[in-house]
Amino acid sequence: MLQRCVLQRILHRFHSGGPEPPRSLLYGRPAALLCGHRAASPRRSSSLPHVNEQTLIVVKPDGVQRRLVGQIIQRFEQRGFKLVGLKMLRVSEDLLSQHYCQLTSKPFYPSLLYYMTSAPVVVMVWEGHKVIQTSRTMVGHTNPAEAQAGTVRGDFSMHVSRNVVHASDSLEGAQREIQLWFQGNELLNWDCWDQTITCEE
Repeated sequence: MLQRCVLQRILHRFHSGGPEPPRSLLYGRPAALLCGHRAASPRRSSSLPHVNEQTLIVVKPDGVQRRLVGQIIQRFEQRGFKLVGLKMLRVSEDLLSQHYCQLTSKPFYPSLLYYMTSAPVVVMVWEGHKVIQTSRTMVGHTNPAEAQAGTVRGDFSMHVSRNVVHASDSLEGAQREIQLWFQGNELLNWDCWDQTITCEE
């Protein structure tokens, strides 16, 4: 009840053009409740390098079939990354040929194509400080036999050809892949309160 009253008072001042609420209120518990309203204010530039770096994560058909999507999302959320794009789709062969353009001449490409079109995939864009490097560490080695326990592949993958998830391997690769899988208006630009506090401190 007290939180609701405090929130209503802050919002009333916000919408009526009154004085800005004390910083102690913004950085207390109501800050999480105000996340959507604070996004309307001018976006602050971050003092942390690479804080807006983005990467593409794809939960492959075996991950979707085995109902691992929620657990994979949870790992990235718990790590503190911000989800800015998410969709589920059946991927076309044309898109796959662009995504795996360096593998199309390999003898295993037809089986890769069959695998990736066998069921829906869940595609995500995550944003955060050094998210590309960190995501690769979280995902683990391509071959699950060499992936450490605690990584996505080390915990869930059964075979190198069924390795649950894809993660961009470089800044250039991430930018190319994100443009392939997402239209610009499908990525949401929003201020996450914990990242804003970290940057301002």
